[in-house]
Amino acid sequence: MYGRNELIARYIKLRTGKTRTRKQVSSHIQVLARKKVREYQAGIKVSSHLQVLARRKSREIQSKLKAMNLDQASKDKALQNMAALSSAQIVSPSMMKNHLPPLPPAHYQPPRFWPSLPGQPGPSQDIKPFAQPPYPSLSGPLPQSIPSYEPLAPPPPPSATAVPVWQDRTIASSKLRMLEYSAFMEVQRDPDNYSKHLFVHIGQTNPSYSDPLLEAVDIRQIYDKFPEKKGGLKELYEKGPQNAFFLVKFWADLNSSGMQDGPGSFYGVSSQYSSLENMTVTVSTKVCSFGKQVVEKVETEYARMEGGRCVYRIHRSPMCEYMINFIHKLKHLPEKYMMNSVLENFTILQVVTNRDTQETLLCIAFVFEVSTSEHGAQYHVYRLVKD
Repeated sequence: MYGRNELIARYIKLRTGKTRTRKQVSSHIQVLARKKVREYQAGIKVSSHLQVLARRKSREIQSKLKAMNLDQASKDKALQNMAALSSAQIVSPSMMKNHLPPLPPAHYQPPRFWPSLPGQPGPSQDIKPFAQPPYPSLSGPLPQSIPSYEPLAPPPPPSATAVPVWQDRTIASSKLRMLEYSAFMEVQRDPDNYSKHLFVHIGQTNPSYSDPLLEAVDIRQIYDKFPEKKGGLKELYEKGPQNAFFLVKFWADLNSSGMQDGPGSFYGVSSQYSSLENMTVTVSTKVCSFGKQVVEKVETEYARMEGGRCVYRIHRSPMCEYMINFIHKLKHLPEKYMMNSVLENFTILQVVTNRDTQETLLCIAFVFEVSTSEHGAQYHVYRLVKD
């Protein structure tokens, strides 16, 4: 007998070809359930607020109806119409205008400096406000600054205090931002020319505050795709900071038929990062198969000052032998669905840390499928969260 989550997992496998464990299904159902509860609670709050506003509006209208010179039948009809309206309709000015008689405009009454006593006449029309002649002893407005004190510094511009535009819109934590990432193959055509094919590529972008924020994915859905031992994804996330964790879905371009792959081909990886802090970073790249680490490459990079910021470049780092053989075997599979079946259990975890403090600056989980687009490699970035 199968449980509910196992049946759902089997259905997903039959319909999409993707393998999901019952724990993944259970986690996703819990996330959807919490989202539904939040939406329901928000709806209750809105409904309650509408009822409060409607009661307040109803009292105002009833008091105005009493003040109007209407016969009792007209007043009763207006109150009857109002009783038939919903809270949202009572609050809506356009709906009230259609269902109730026009209310008299409020007459402006000049404010009194003190109230009239019983039996005493109101303020006399002959009484005028006190005249305010200019004082001859004053020579004009005060100077802008007092000589014995230094003026306050002007407030900083909004851009100086706002959250950087790239945060929550690109692969960036509060301390480090990924600018570019690519895995490629180069073939030398002649002594001066090379042909380059990009398997995956993240190019530099210039985000704006009008761009949407990154979508969020529950990190527990991908725990089983990465090592769970010491230094694994789960332990890193619990250590934090949580704003440094991202998921990148790559649609890799394996169609390099226009280039002759041979002994002289170069397989490499390039990446680039930037920060406002000058530090030494360590970049760990772990290749995983079925959630187990197969090989790890660790590189150290130092900052270079460019345009008032620290830039870290890993340029043309040679790809490991395991990865080169993996790409060769993958490209020789006859169908793309076979390639995707293999890639479903293949992941890469990249962790960038401050070498001196061991603080996690960026943690990026890469998952893969084969691109079917004519435009080559594609990607999508998500924030990893834990709801």
